[in-house]
Amino acid sequence: MNMNNNILIIGAGLCGSLLALRMAQRGFEVTLVEKRPDLRKVNQDAGRSINLALSDRGLRGLRLAGVEEQAKKLCIPMNGRMIHDAKGNTFLSPYSGRKDEYINSISRPGLNMLLLDEAEKMPNVQLIFNHACETLDLENASATFKNYSSKEEITISADAIFGTDGAGSAVRKTMYESHKFLFSFSQQWLSHGYKELEIPALPVNETNGENGNYRTYKNALHIWPRGEDMLIALPNLDGSFTVTLFLPYEDSDYCFANLTSPERVHEYFKKEFPDVVEMIPNLAEEFFGNPTGPLGTIKCSPWNAFGKTLLMGDAAHAIVPFYGQGMNASFEDVVVFDEILGPSLPPQREGVDWKTVFLEYEKRRKKDTDAIADLAVDNFHEMKEHTAMEIFQKKRKLETAFEAEFPEQYYSKYALVTFKESISYSEALKRGRAQDKAILNLLDDGKITEEMLLREKLELVKKETEAILHDDAVAFG
Repeated sequence: MNMNNNILIIGAGLCGSLLALRMAQRGFEVTLVEKRPDLRKVNQDAGRSINLALSDRGLRGLRLAGVEEQAKKLCIPMNGRMIHDAKGNTFLSPYSGRKDEYINSISRPGLNMLLLDEAEKMPNVQLIFNHACETLDLENASATFKNYSSKEEITISADAIFGTDGAGSAVRKTMYESHKFLFSFSQQWLSHGYKELEIPALPVNETNGENGNYRTYKNALHIWPRGEDMLIALPNLDGSFTVTLFLPYEDSDYCFANLTSPERVHEYFKKEFPDVVEMIPNLAEEFFGNPTGPLGTIKCSPWNAFGKTLLMGDAAHAIVPFYGQGMNASFEDVVVFDEILGPSLPPQREGVDWKTVFLEYEKRRKKDTDAIADLAVDNFHEMKEHTAMEIFQKKRKLETAFEAEFPEQYYSKYALVTFKESISYSEALKRGRAQDKAILNLLDDGKITEEMLLREKLELVKKETEAILHDDAVAFG
């Protein structure tokens, strides 16, 4: 009897690998196809997002598949943002006033390899690398792939196809080009691009006190906010930091269009990030050796075609990286999808009504991925402009105090998004924006004073937040 349990997953990145592992644990027959070579057997391309910020929503997905503890061994805790001002001063802005809340720097390839290893152990998983999706039959759930090496083609049929093939998704492109249903698609680019660099570990015979072979403080996400420009750095297990420069493409004193010589690059870094110049010995070589990447948001609908094919992860909702939630949102996709499938393990004897499951998944998930996409763009401006502003620093100091003193009564917008996976992204956006507006208004109007007790300040913020939420509900329904 065909129990409707053969699934094809196109794209073996983070989302596809976790989905394959979880669906195999449920008893489905899984074929996972990736266009690139097996990353466990080849060297990684330089300058392509070496590490990521793993937080509670992502950990929940890894927990679901039984690999959370293994993943944690790859993590470096980051307790807050280390802000580097233009004069070389630094201060740590904690992510939370609660002691057990922090985010983790983790290697993208390291985590991907872990998930592939675990998926490969399952007897009902077949992994196929080096095969690009050439054509897709959406109505009949079959796809044709070409082997990059031999140029031979294979066609794979399934009961359901999952497109987890990233922001440049071939599955989504096929849906977009179909004339048999209406497909909406938007792609919005920031005027900024990004360039990755590296702060190398100290030589083996040198040490930086309690930070060991790290050249600067290990347990933080470092930010150099400069208004239009920004540099960030995340720690790696080997003592290095992955550094990312965010810079306009053009129309700026310093931009990718005019940073065209080693002299110009050094001039720019010495002016804006003098402390970084000392930490990156091969600055110009890395700058010109690594690619410049674009930053964009992709939204589309519907996510499913004919109840046979479903988009998940970046293929459905690519976002800019400024909330550190791209991977976490993709892993939460797997959690939500798993909840909709229900508790039955292995699959139901009568098979799965994929169309109903796909429609329910999109209905529940779409508003939340739209919300985190908007929050990520908000945070771009906050990180490069506001983190260095005095009123923003006062707001963060107040919120950290609230969280430390009243841990169950107050969560900042950042904490709602990053640490409170029990509420949705859309709810976090609504409440978080209202709280931000409330505190900034109260500080700006001088209504929060030093003489007030912390509890009085909290009650004032709560009251103002509820008033803003009420006004928003009246205005927007």
